[in-house]
Amino acid sequence: MIGGLIDLKRTEGEGLATQLTGQLRSLIASGRLGKGRALPSSRRLASDLGVSRNTVTYAFEQLAAEGYLKASHGRRPVVAIDGGERIEGARSVASSPRSARPRISPWASKLQQTDWPMSYQAPLKPLRPGHGDAREFPSEIWGRCLRRSAVRAAKRELGPVNRPRLREALAHYLATSRGVRAGADQILILPSAQAALTLIAAAVITPGDEVWVEDPGYPGAAAAFRASGAHVTGIRLDEQGMQRTPGLAAPTLMFMTPSHQHPTGRLMSLTRRTEFLALTRPGKTWIVEDDYDGEFHYDSRPVPALQGLDAYGRVFYVGTFSKAMTSDIRFGYLVVPPALVSTLEIAQRHIGLIASSHIQEALAEFIADGHFLAHLRRVRRLYHARRDHLVAGLERHLGEVLAVEVPSGGIQLVARLKRGRADQAAVTRLVEAGVVTRAISSLALGKPRDHGLLLGFAAWRENEISAALRTMASCF
Repeated sequence: MIGGLIDLKRTEGEGLATQLTGQLRSLIASGRLGKGRALPSSRRLASDLGVSRNTVTYAFEQLAAEGYLKASHGRRPVVAIDGGERIEGARSVASSPRSARPRISPWASKLQQTDWPMSYQAPLKPLRPGHGDAREFPSEIWGRCLRRSAVRAAKRELGPVNRPRLREALAHYLATSRGVRAGADQILILPSAQAALTLIAAAVITPGDEVWVEDPGYPGAAAAFRASGAHVTGIRLDEQGMQRTPGLAAPTLMFMTPSHQHPTGRLMSLTRRTEFLALTRPGKTWIVEDDYDGEFHYDSRPVPALQGLDAYGRVFYVGTFSKAMTSDIRFGYLVVPPALVSTLEIAQRHIGLIASSHIQEALAEFIADGHFLAHLRRVRRLYHARRDHLVAGLERHLGEVLAVEVPSGGIQLVARLKRGRADQAAVTRLVEAGVVTRAISSLALGKPRDHGLLLGFAAWRENEISAALRTMASCF
């Protein structure tokens, strides 16, 4: 009897109807209930199993909809497929080793050439770089902004994908704090800063175009531009960041982080910025300025953005909320050269890089009401003290092993190995001990020339930094 093949558990999280459907499906798929086999009536099976008739009826109707059963009014359901041959055969093929690699697009192939981001999914533990301290974020105030935005959503008309209130708030903030010169209509709101790079690559790069990136630098930039078909060249660094390399013809696009070079934190001088701007040809050569943590300057007044020096509309300016607020709020924004605004807006909608209007409206309120600047003023003091605490601890505990480069701002710093080049082995050893860092050599575009550790300080309180330093000292 079929009832003897069914085992329903009344204490499990799954409902009886779901359990019965799954078990009948498995019996058919395994061939134990062969094609043409008539099942008991819903009344009879319900009696045998001690469940309601509705439970059995639900299972029969679901399996009939999936094609496992053939059911007609007034008749017992009949098994409609030969599961032993069709389903198990397909399953054995699916579970067998792949005989050939799947065919993928050139775009996907180029993405696989980089280790970004999947090879670095480390847990959020001290001293993982790239993060601010979410514990210091005013979540209650942010929650109120979100709730008010949700209440207003019912009355809000369907408008542009880039919400005017947020564009205007950002235009004012960027003008006063970073020296960015742009109208609100030049600002696109995106799901992340990486989305901004993907959008730029799609809009201005033709396969085969030359692109310069910093080496070592941000791996996500090289990944985005390579995937678009560009030939990506890594440009070495000096004490001012990306070097001006004589003899190289100007590329289609240059990607740089002039305010805090990633990963070194070096600041590009005004003279060097002017040199790079002079290399560009209006309408033919573009600069992408990634100001990923430009909100955080500690030792001097912040240097205005490179974009503010551009009189001819050659610079894309990329920013993010993930460092200044929390990593959960991954929104990025892109200031677009005037001549490309229409093109980028069309591309944004076509690719689907649309940020939630609900969160955009909440962000607009958070900025306009002064909460964003108040939060920044507070965490700047905290992060400044944490940077100094980490630097002092590294010099005290690990001064014989590591040479620290003290950045003028940002949320992370570089500590170079004084002896040897085994930074990736050191990272592995530290992660096993509970301290998460990143090897500088892993950020190289080609053969690594720089070796050291990238250490985050912003996300960690001073007692957490001290504990991590003791662990590092014992490892070394």
